[in-house]
Amino acid sequence: MTAMREIERKFKAFADRNRLRILKMLEVRPLCVCEITHVMGIAQSSVSRHLSILRNAGFVQDVKNGQWTIYSLSRGMSEAGDTLLATLGRWGNEDPQIADDREKLRAARREVLCPRR
Repeated sequence: MTAMREIERKFKAFADRNRLRILKMLEVRPLCVCEITHVMGIAQSSVSRHLSILRNAGFVQDVKNGQWTIYSLSRGMSEAGDTLLATLGRWGNEDPQIADDREKLRAARREVLCPRR
């Protein structure tokens, strides 16, 4: 992939409010889909799609942990990606939606939201 294509993919991934909300939540801690779904109040399939786009753009990584797939921010992916994530870390913190998401995130626990079967 050319450098311009990589940058284009990253900016397209950034060009969605829900994906930005997810990235801001992942600044707080690694999360599973059910925690993100709970906080955002949107369908699990939508959250999974957003995470797929963010993963393909190199912003998030995932690791399997028992029944859960845990998502976290990728670091050291590329200069462009690291710069964009660092910039996002400084922006948006005063947004009421981001503050509300972070408040809901404090109480969201995967062990309660999606208990083992």
